Amino acid sequence: MNTLVRIRREQLRLYLVTDSTLCRGRTLQDVVAAAVRGGVTCVQLREKELGTREFVARALALKSLLSPLHIPLVINDRIDVALACQADGVHLGQSDMPVDLVRKILQPEVFIGLSVENDQDIAQAIGMDVDYLGISPVFATPTKTDTQTPWGLAGLQRARAMTDLPLVAIGGINVGNAVQVSRSGADGLAFVSAICAADDPASAARELRLLATTPNPNQPLP
Repeated sequence: MNTLVRIRREQLRLYLVTDSTLCRGRTLQDVVAAAVRGGVTCVQLREKELGTREFVARALALKSLLSPLHIPLVINDRIDVALACQADGVHLGQSDMPVDLVRKILQPEVFIGLSVENDQDIAQAIGMDVDYLGISPVFATPTKTDTQTPWGLAGLQRARAMTDLPLVAIGGINVGNAVQVSRSGADGLAFVSAICAADDPASAARELRLLATTPNPNQPLP
């Protein structure tokens, strides 16, 4: 169980998960830069199809963009890419390299996020050296098709009761339900298409940031 604070809850507040296929002809770097101007507090680079060389190049470009702004860069799945670009964190799924092995490879200050899809996943994660949990998916969404039954708000509340670890909610979250998700126990809200595919990513991020920071009466301030 992790006792070292490598990532603060407020840094997870508005969490962008990238998808270059949704950027509508714009470069990913331009979309991320706009999203950061709008208030994104953490960026996860997710590239399922990109080759290693291109993935590393994209990661280094985003690291150069985000590091001066003190915004964490998270690499999805690929520990080698995270090492190559000196990422601030990595995010793992249930079928990725085990957390204990990843922790041995990474520098001590690099944080680890882990996707959890059911109560058993959370129970197992409590004993791991992870820094936050990704509650995935909260609602059904076309960008996450390889997951189990959605948690829903009741499931998110149950997850909150099971652990004190920071929780980042992802999947089907939008302007209409973001406040409810925050008040159900999420420390951070993660978005993909709502920002990457937006007409104006900066404006979209600005609106979502306001919703993501709505106080949760059941949670202490970070």
